[in-house]
Amino acid sequence: MRKLYERYVDEHYDEDGLLVHFKLHWPEDYNFAYDIVDDIAEAEPDRPAMVWCNPEGEEHCFTFADLKYWSDKTANFLVSTGVKAGDLVLVILRRHYQFWFMALALTKIGAVVVPATFMLKEHDLEYRVNSADIATVVCTDVGDIADVVDNSFANCPSLKTRILVNGGGGGVGSRNTPDDSRLSGPDGICSMPAVREGWLDFNTEVLAASAEFTRRPTKAADPMIMYFSSGTAGNPKMVLHDSSYSLGHLGTARHWQQIRSDGGIHFTIADTGWGKAVWGKLYGQFVMEAAIFTYDFDRFVPEEICALIQKYQISTFCVPPTMYRMIMNIPNLGDYDLSSIEHSVTAGEALSPDLFESWRKHTGLYIFEGFGQTETPVTICNINRMLPKPGSMGRPLPLYHTRLLDEDGKECAMGQTGEICIRTNTGDPDQPYPPGILLEYYRDPKKTAEAICDGWYHSGDLAWMDEEGYYWYVGRNDDVIKSSGYRIGPFEIESVLIEHPAVAECAITGVPDPLRGTTVKATVVLAAGYTPSDELTAELQEWVKQETAPYKYPRIVSYIDALPKTVNGKIRRAAIRAADTEDADSVSRRAPEEFGG
Repeated sequence: MRKLYERYVDEHYDEDGLLVHFKLHWPEDYNFAYDIVDDIAEAEPDRPAMVWCNPEGEEHCFTFADLKYWSDKTANFLVSTGVKAGDLVLVILRRHYQFWFMALALTKIGAVVVPATFMLKEHDLEYRVNSADIATVVCTDVGDIADVVDNSFANCPSLKTRILVNGGGGGVGSRNTPDDSRLSGPDGICSMPAVREGWLDFNTEVLAASAEFTRRPTKAADPMIMYFSSGTAGNPKMVLHDSSYSLGHLGTARHWQQIRSDGGIHFTIADTGWGKAVWGKLYGQFVMEAAIFTYDFDRFVPEEICALIQKYQISTFCVPPTMYRMIMNIPNLGDYDLSSIEHSVTAGEALSPDLFESWRKHTGLYIFEGFGQTETPVTICNINRMLPKPGSMGRPLPLYHTRLLDEDGKECAMGQTGEICIRTNTGDPDQPYPPGILLEYYRDPKKTAEAICDGWYHSGDLAWMDEEGYYWYVGRNDDVIKSSGYRIGPFEIESVLIEHPAVAECAITGVPDPLRGTTVKATVVLAAGYTPSDELTAELQEWVKQETAPYKYPRIVSYIDALPKTVNGKIRRAAIRAADTEDADSVSRRAPEEFGG
């Protein structure tokens, strides 16, 4: 390992080895694909970059030289179709290895990669294409997403080029199709064509393309990647990042995930349509010259994941708490050897103390929580030489000047809930804007001005800080419930309720109340074997009272079959509130009198 990352960072530690200073720098023409991936490919062509496999038995071990070779061929193919610098290209490729070819190729061209989930429906896709004037979509042939594109084509006047990727099984047929190990190895890469009227065949065209691609002039300040970030209400925002975003994830990989660059392999379970994929499967890991592991599955099966950890000797591991819980619930978990894992992290959901402790007892490892958004890399996290506290996000990463601000823009006192904000007016003439923070919400100056104002990026997320500087998540600003003078965050109550064996999923919202102003409501999806009843309602309410402050318990409990969610899988609390406004009592069970209902 040449410690390539040291070209881009200054970092200092205190006498106890805790990171206290972390500053990034880069040349004006920095380009992640050329200056990281290709640089490694030329210096150490055989350095492992990615181990990729799928449930059908196909396996590929890509070196950095392989990624350079295939991304150069992909870039030549894309240029031949008319893709040029500044173009936004919609990429819907699940976990196919072609995603890495595409992301690097677009960065080399100076175009903008726009990842998206394969779960989009027609109106979702039309909004994305039309709002960004996207001319090219690159799409998997696995599932029905290509049908969605075709069905939307007539309503998308900017869309000119459709490129289809044969994704093999994509994990879909992992339990009912023949073994595809014949596709393993160098001869199997891009060897399967995809034929569909009106589409170009990615694999065939890339195989035929030249592997010589000369570096093109690009600027670090140019847009590099854009995500559609679905909120709980309204259309998704278009979150635009420049190349500093790739270096910002050095904090994600080096300090939060604590990846091992030589001999280690990092496994983040995330589909490439979500921002967490580049958090754990691309930028920071490759800046650290480390190898990643990718499993192109369709459905999460915890036994499969444990078998893969054992087989490939995964050294660092990142999954959301729900997946940790599914792993811990494997009846024969002791049959799997997870001892190769050296460090485990999580983000995105509440991590309950009992799950934290059960994982520690089984593996000897703490789960290090972290916090960030589509708009940022990791910004608050537990890092080396910190003792994680169950349920806490950790402390702000020194890369950013992070504070909790109240509604008047004043810094919050210890224990006071405030909005997580990052200073954007750094005062540093060499770096006036913090690296990795969104450039803007594309084509939406109003939302940009709301989020980036008065010298701060306003995250919209609320937290409080304890006496040791650890942050504790409360919830989204719009989701916080103000009841009887209290500010109640849904996150804490949800994390308590989900621990009850009867609760499979839940959402906490507020409903109008003539006495309290707003009262707390729990919308619950029950686990198998449980049915709604007044007795269960009382039991759940008492459960919350025993685990957190009594004023936070849900005075209303509603049972439904499925929670409304965005295409990104986030709970749409706004939809629940809207339904309550229309008919506040239609599906609710009021608390019995003895519980204050």
